[in-house]
Amino acid sequence: MRAFDYSIDFNTTDFRERPDLYAIGRGEQGVLSVEPYKSEILPFWRFKDPETARVSSEKIWELFLGYLKEKDFVGADMARKFLQMGFTRARRYANHKGGKKYDGPVPAGKKGISGAHGRAELPRQPEDPVKAEAARIFKEKWDAAKTHPEYLRLRQEFINQYGR
Repeated sequence: MRAFDYSIDFNTTDFRERPDLYAIGRGEQGVLSVEPYKSEILPFWRFKDPETARVSSEKIWELFLGYLKEKDFVGADMARKFLQMGFTRARRYANHKGGKKYDGPVPAGKKGISGAHGRAELPRQPEDPVKAEAARIFKEKWDAAKTHPEYLRLRQEFINQYGR
């Protein structure tokens, strides 16, 4: 899979009009960059507690299904990424009070790029059961999205058409 291209001007690129510029990438790459999908999905993305996660994940799931109905793979993939990010962020907060996973600031030039960048991971704290349940709720929707037959069909069609 081709890496996500962060050199694209995300302020002026409409990926609904230019799906050829979209790269599936790894994991959540581009989730907070790709428009207009970021602006359509982000307002609903919340994971504070189980009820908030349930409402959020169900709304994002509805958007996911809507994108599939429109045969909009990029939109569906972005919704899948937001569901994944709901899981990963809630798990981070379940394991690390305040969500701080790594020690120290992000090294210069590395801001916005995921990973530890050579920083030590802080020890896990006792699990926060509220955040753990929020993570479980998002994981259920994420798993359903990434295995949805129409999503898989559109994904393969996208790869065949754009080579990624």
